[in-house]
Amino acid sequence: MLPVDDLGEPVVLDRPTRVVSLVPSITEAVAVSVPGALVGATDYCTHPSSLDVQRVGGSKYPDVDRVLALHPDLVIVNSEENRAEDVDRLRANGIQVWGTEAPATVPHALGSLRRLFATAWDLEPAWLTRAEDLWRHAKPTKLTALIPVWRRPWVVVGRDTFATDVLRRLGIENVYASHEERYPRPSLEELNARRPDLVILPDEPYAFTHEDGPESFPGLPYALVNGRHLTWYGPSLVQARASLERALDYGQG
Repeated sequence: MLPVDDLGEPVVLDRPTRVVSLVPSITEAVAVSVPGALVGATDYCTHPSSLDVQRVGGSKYPDVDRVLALHPDLVIVNSEENRAEDVDRLRANGIQVWGTEAPATVPHALGSLRRLFATAWDLEPAWLTRAEDLWRHAKPTKLTALIPVWRRPWVVVGRDTFATDVLRRLGIENVYASHEERYPRPSLEELNARRPDLVILPDEPYAFTHEDGPESFPGLPYALVNGRHLTWYGPSLVQARASLERALDYGQG
């Protein structure tokens, strides 16, 4: 019986050596864990900073011709970010595709990566087991928070998102965790009416700063955090917990 990816699609993998990743978090994970295997990645695959591979455009609109020209033996995609027609075209050209889902929790994300590395390379990266240990337990809830990720219009983190689970494990409850949308677009008036204990402002995808963002939430405490540590899954999770706890500065107890 053939192994299947996160989406239940059968995949034939035998230690692929020419990999194109259209998922930034997984790009970093493969680059760190299987050096030399990546031959292509999106323009948004910014880590590792030393990554030197062919760029194939954005994740939502990659240049499929450029991907095919790299003759990959594996392309890694995400069901939320990548268009079905692009995936279908890759498969029609005989390319093996490993499909992933947008992870809703830290265990979901790490479990997905564990399956990929075990299936493709019979590998258990040391950073993966370390990240599992670091993020296994959640602290009791201490604070409520609002987490904008964009402005003009305002977009916030909602239900079933990786960032919501990261913060929950740090003892912070997202005030939009039960919203029907994963990334709601409330008015600024509604956001301020929520009156959370804290507004958490990441530096990506929107680069919030002390001068750009906090002024919209008068009277509310705020914290600037590393957006990659809040939303990326992969090797960065080893540093993310300590980094976020320092930035949020609510104590380690």
